Amino acid sequence: MATVTFENVTKRFGDVVAVDDLNLDIRDAEFMVLVGPSGCGKTTSLRMVAGLEEITSGTLRIGEKIINDVPPKDRDIAMVFQSYALYPHMSIRDNLAFGLKLRHVPKVQIEARVKEAAAILDLTRYLDRKPRELSGGQRQRVALGRAIVREPAVFLMDEPLSNLDAKLRVETRANILRLHQRLNTTFVYVTHDQIEAMTMGSRIAVMNEGRLQQVGTPQELYDRPINRFVAGFIGSPAMNFTQVEITGSGENAQLTGPNITIPLPPQFGESLGGSGRSLIAGYRPEHLMLGAVGGITAVVNAKAEVVEYLGNEELIHASGAGRDIVAIVDSAFRVRPGDMLELRVPLEKVQLFDPDTNFSLPFGPVTA
Repeated sequence: MATVTFENVTKRFGDVVAVDDLNLDIRDAEFMVLVGPSGCGKTTSLRMVAGLEEITSGTLRIGEKIINDVPPKDRDIAMVFQSYALYPHMSIRDNLAFGLKLRHVPKVQIEARVKEAAAILDLTRYLDRKPRELSGGQRQRVALGRAIVREPAVFLMDEPLSNLDAKLRVETRANILRLHQRLNTTFVYVTHDQIEAMTMGSRIAVMNEGRLQQVGTPQELYDRPINRFVAGFIGSPAMNFTQVEITGSGENAQLTGPNITIPLPPQFGESLGGSGRSLIAGYRPEHLMLGAVGGITAVVNAKAEVVEYLGNEELIHASGAGRDIVAIVDSAFRVRPGDMLELRVPLEKVQLFDPDTNFSLPFGPVTA
């Protein structure tokens, strides 16, 4: 049983609260991703699991065992750092075996584990080379292999792909997921890259300013963000936000703002507070569409300013709805800078937020 449980865990550095009352249950054999902007507390949380940072208050468990005061070497974890942290004077074989030798594992077992890890990560042909003779992606696989040979209950990974180029990040991402499926053990992965989080995590824990914002599957966070921060952080490009106001009543109720009109079905008018209330409307770039769209739609009028051609799609930076907005549309429309656009969003894709609390409000799904 390799669960990881944070119970009211807080970490302070003097007067600075790095992690504030964190409660999080990481299930056995799941791939949990901690994601958030720099300084949100995600790496500090990981380092507390590893025993590299002391807990100020609260309880931290691996399985049923409280590990607050357990030395790192006795926690049955293995950590992969942002830097590869390989010994440059040692061969890849010796780098993989070094931790096992320190633990006085029998030589026969060391050799067997090193061979198995090398086979899993396609490193067998490189075992006699030095780290300087390998590419960045190969060195990162060695760092993963050094963790694998430990056969830990929990793998901890601190932004392991940040030093790789775009192509290698995609390849290594897939390798780590295959590794998780093959080993079937608990992975806790830290990243600031929400694309990594969305593509890798069984569940994602979104953090900001030391506090946990929301935990859920990638689809839950994308479809039902709990607040404006999560809505804006999850998804690429980021969600568009516009301030709107409820006008009219009954069948004539709608949300209006600069260059935007959102029909408001009668069943939502009263629940949202009635005429005159200000709200924040959120809509994702990929949900903005040109041309005929069926069903009830919000309408956004905007002027195209910059168009990025992506092959089958165009990424449009436009001015409208009182601020800059981003849309992703089919490249068949051949939008040009200066074009006036009437963009439509299916009503069920519009999300509403309270401007005072930033929490999401119930809205939809609605069909015509």
